[in-house]
Amino acid sequence: MTALQVRWVAADDPLLAPLVDALAEDYDARYEPTDGVPSSAELTRYPAAAFAPEHGGGFVALVEDGMLVAGGALKRGREGPDGRPLAELKRMWTSPAHRRRGLAGRVLAELEQRAADLGYTGLELTTGARQPEAVALYLRHGWAPDFDLAADWEVVSYLRFTKPAPPRR
Repeated sequence: MTALQVRWVAADDPLLAPLVDALAEDYDARYEPTDGVPSSAELTRYPAAAFAPEHGGGFVALVEDGMLVAGGALKRGREGPDGRPLAELKRMWTSPAHRRRGLAGRVLAELEQRAADLGYTGLELTTGARQPEAVALYLRHGWAPDFDLAADWEVVSYLRFTKPAPPRR
């Protein structure tokens, strides 16, 4: 096994195909279509340019032995309470064959630091009500829920979390 490599790539880089394909399959397995539109349509909601560094974004790929094992993205999000844009984290994924190794936490840390380095002071992300492992990950890493954790997550639907960005390097 070779050392884990951290690569920043374009959102349309072919290296990311396993991530996009697996996320689409996972979303469609967990969630029913809305008005006939599969949940995986979320993955085409933003153009690749929305994740480009020049637009305040980035896509990280963790690669081992030449294969993508985990990844995630960030893009410019909504305006925060201070009037500045938040970095929105998206597309978090770890290959099922490589889970339980702390890779999701590594992706999260890489995205958080890249956001800080791009000048963001605040971070946000959302996950779905049927992704309790994601909720647990975000809570473990200091993200604050913008919803009542005791509420019915299905009623809340989109579970939003926020966090201050770490200091810039």
